[in-house]
Amino acid sequence: MPPNLHRRTFLIGGLGLTAATVARPASATTTRARAVLARTLDELRKAIAASKPGAEIVLANGTYAVPGDETIAISAKHGTAAAPITVRAESVGGVTLTGNNGFVLAGSSYVVIDGFTLRQQTTFEVPTTCQHIRISRNDIQLGDIEGSHWVMVRADATVVERNHFHGKSKLGVFLGVEGPGSDGMARSVQIVRNYFSDHTYAGDNGGEPIRLGLSGRSLSDAGAIVEENLFERCNGDPEAISVKSTGNTIRHNTIRDSLGGIVLRHGNRSRVDANFVLTGSNGIRIYGNDHLIVNNYVERIAGSGIVLGSGSVRDHKPEDSPESRRGNDAPDRVTIALNTVQSCGTAISGESQRPLPPLGCSITDNLLVGDAGTQLVSMPYLDGIAFAGNLCWGAASDGTVPAGGSARKDPKLAAGSDGVRRLTAGSPAIDVATKTYPTVTRDLDDHPRTGTADVGADEYSKATPHNRPLKPADVGPASR
Repeated sequence: MPPNLHRRTFLIGGLGLTAATVARPASATTTRARAVLARTLDELRKAIAASKPGAEIVLANGTYAVPGDETIAISAKHGTAAAPITVRAESVGGVTLTGNNGFVLAGSSYVVIDGFTLRQQTTFEVPTTCQHIRISRNDIQLGDIEGSHWVMVRADATVVERNHFHGKSKLGVFLGVEGPGSDGMARSVQIVRNYFSDHTYAGDNGGEPIRLGLSGRSLSDAGAIVEENLFERCNGDPEAISVKSTGNTIRHNTIRDSLGGIVLRHGNRSRVDANFVLTGSNGIRIYGNDHLIVNNYVERIAGSGIVLGSGSVRDHKPEDSPESRRGNDAPDRVTIALNTVQSCGTAISGESQRPLPPLGCSITDNLLVGDAGTQLVSMPYLDGIAFAGNLCWGAASDGTVPAGGSARKDPKLAAGSDGVRRLTAGSPAIDVATKTYPTVTRDLDDHPRTGTADVGADEYSKATPHNRPLKPADVGPASR
């Protein structure tokens, strides 16, 4: 999608700088009539120090090396929701910042950092002393140093949107979210429309694109939203989105050609809704309690499309020390419903390597299609799981679905222009769900679910899907 370019004329005052006219894609930040253009790092620092709510500070295109231990400090600067302080590149991607450090935030709110190519060697941090910080439209490829995380968010209400994280080969995450102390989480963080690509760390753990918490923080309610992000060739960890906190929403993301999947590793009460997981190694894996896994489309995963895990502990508890929460929390009261899983090694499976089985869980009204002669369902523990209304089809056998938990019928699928196989008229999946789902009002395509739901992720409709697998042009710095 081509950028929506427009021109802004800046009226310069206070620093003796000259006027400039720049072109850039449409931004989520507020358009202003007045801005300050800086042509050196010193001018940029002076403009930031003098800024007030509504200020827009523009760094002229070019490459700037931040020398030695110097930084670009943004300290005790406070915009407002209607008038944030914006620090941005003259054009998106037109300013490259190199050196050991870059922007260093402290005690600030309603600040936007927009459009830079960031190449610093140290972690870019949003500390707990800040709130309402927006990191927008940046190209992020920091120093590829063993164990270094590239962006670490610890501040409430941070928005990380339309950035491109790419090209990491060492241990460390692209983007981490933590919080205060040893067990807190930043609240209400939004991670939206970012492009995560090309993480090639060869270890088996520690190279996540997004790590939302840590085991010691797992019982902290984060309330984060991770939506409309694209992951491609993310091979640094089996967990592309690693959730280690409570109360999060993971929706409308696309993971393609990657080792990593979506993993609720620690924590409770998260919702995984209407994601595409395509042509990779891992699908969706679940531990913890009271999760809702709904409307997801998982196709051509070498392993299992959905894994309902087992536990080494029944439940983590608030009185447990953060260090003691590293074990796997057995799933309780997890709902896996209205998903479509096709052409995977196994559609839905469990685990037997830990002693504690799922309890009070349900696997209902899913559409499971297997093109090869394997099992669709492989669950070593069945007593704690209720099956109903699942529709099975293909060369794969039903597997360990209990009697009455599924039916075998051709769902009459057809691939759309996006490659997604959806229901066609006359499908036996239409209007036959056995359960009601009051909180599930939309389907995979973001169409309404009306009346009795259709089985699987797609509610049959002739309307154009609103939610499709994302492509690079839909996300990152140049996206609309």
